[in-house]
Amino acid sequence: MDPIADMISIINNAQAIGKKQIVIFPYSNFKFEILELLKQEGFLGDVQKKGRLANKKIVVDLKYNEDNKPTITKIKKVSKQGQRIYVPASKIKPVRSGYGISIISTSHGLMTNKKAKKQKVGGEIICELW
Repeated sequence: MDPIADMISIINNAQAIGKKQIVIFPYSNFKFEILELLKQEGFLGDVQKKGRLANKKIVVDLKYNEDNKPTITKIKKVSKQGQRIYVPASKIKPVRSGYGISIISTSHGLMTNKKAKKQKVGGEIICELW
């Protein structure tokens, strides 16, 4: 299965049952960059690399509102292994009327849909969350 889809499933399932911390294994730079971007946007708490070499993993603190509701209502994978979804800068749309974000893999690295539109770069839509 797709490792990014696995990571998204882990996050969705953990927040559904109210977990405070999750471990993403095995480690990859791409997963770490996605999680760091979600941390910068305020959807996740702390994101750390742990371990060395083959035992390397990512430890993520999930973030909840004051009434114990998760900050991420839903995360969904857009580009899949069998069907990649690419979008030019002119066709980047807001997610949930601007309440959500999409993560786009561009030639300038990973960025949110808002930043990609501002910098006028398109790319592959990895996932959407709100």
